[in-house]
Amino acid sequence: MNINQKEKLFSNKFIQKILDNESLVSAKNKNKFAEIASSLAYYLKTFSNINKLLDYVCLIFKYFFDEKIILIIPLNYEGEIWHENIKISANTECSKIQEEINNFFNQYNFPKNFKISEILIFEDALKNNFKQYKIETEKILSRGKCRGFIYIFSKDLSSEPILKDYNFNFVQNCLAVGLENYSLIKTNKKHEKVDREISTGAEIQSQLLPDYCPTIYGLDIAAHCRPALQLGGDYYDFMCLKTNIIEKRKEKARWALVIGDVMGKGIPAGLLMTMLRGMLRAEILTGLPPDRILHDLNQLAINDLDQSHRLITLFYSDYDPRTRRLRFANAAHNPPLLWKSSDQKMIKLDAEGFVLGLQREAQYQCGEIKLNEKDLVLYYTDGVIDTANSLGERFDEERLIRTLTKLCKKSLSSQEILNKLFRKLDDFTGQNRHLEDDASMVVFQLK
Repeated sequence: MNINQKEKLFSNKFIQKILDNESLVSAKNKNKFAEIASSLAYYLKTFSNINKLLDYVCLIFKYFFDEKIILIIPLNYEGEIWHENIKISANTECSKIQEEINNFFNQYNFPKNFKISEILIFEDALKNNFKQYKIETEKILSRGKCRGFIYIFSKDLSSEPILKDYNFNFVQNCLAVGLENYSLIKTNKKHEKVDREISTGAEIQSQLLPDYCPTIYGLDIAAHCRPALQLGGDYYDFMCLKTNIIEKRKEKARWALVIGDVMGKGIPAGLLMTMLRGMLRAEILTGLPPDRILHDLNQLAINDLDQSHRLITLFYSDYDPRTRRLRFANAAHNPPLLWKSSDQKMIKLDAEGFVLGLQREAQYQCGEIKLNEKDLVLYYTDGVIDTANSLGERFDEERLIRTLTKLCKKSLSSQEILNKLFRKLDDFTGQNRHLEDDASMVVFQLK
């Protein structure tokens, strides 16, 4: 059968022509049923319009079962009664009962949040209103899910049921597939819309993270964030504490270096991370020491975080290039690792403090340390050490310390160290395994 022939069979006019000319074929003509089946299968393959499919099925039912009145009640992709696409298959002699059924539907009020179990109430009402008919009921099922209902009205109360009829079952199954296809198409379009919104959000969020590391006198800096999903809850930033000076003078000004992690990942974490960034940038302009910054930030964020049922860990520090002094405060974040080049040992930079959003009166301590030449600091989020391999083993902090210690003993730039750390992380997790949580690292070392 060529394409033109299929397009001809595809049209409803073909079936209507059969109905209008009874001498053309009989209902028992297997060849004509094969043509109709081929046309229906072709329609499903090129599925585009659910309303047209329902009309098409009604015409087929009318052709094969013209002595019956067949009512089709489809469910939409949300599982609700699809009022505008309820169809009735009936011959011209049944126009009166068809009008009565339509009136019944106009008067019957399906609840908006319709549940499948409530169909029994409707069926009882239908049978009570049309006692002169024998009414058979059948669910339209596809992959075990109800896609709608079919009701067959028979004038002859002693007539044989058509539910076991081969032709009826074939058309019914095709209808179920068509309704499922429609549901899948609508769901896919909905997901595509959400994906586009998430992609846009991820693009905006990526622009909120620094595009490049700043030039700070005496420092070599590298940073990277690898989200587990399109949107992530990790956050790092570099901010000059003096905004009203020229770029050249900013190199020797005091800088804030911060890294944080919103509990969880995905859209909720990404939104909270964006909120945190805005509040922190405004708070930093006050010039307060790190412990006061975290205290005030906790006061600002606690109401919003309480409503979201999420928490934020944050390590905030500021660095003065002229004195090489690093002040810091910690809101329960993973303590950064400091490589003391002169002692050839690794220490943790930590200070007591609660996560943001947990306690309104939380207090934070301020630590301070003087850095020397060749010292290196690694800021990281828990996605780095919580990464697991195929055996369920975590990368853990000890492994990170061992890896970083080996790299610090080599003459490598901050970017080279960062790249090797992520490569080590990838080798540990194995091929084709994605990170279960966002992983971010910031490396800076003194020249």
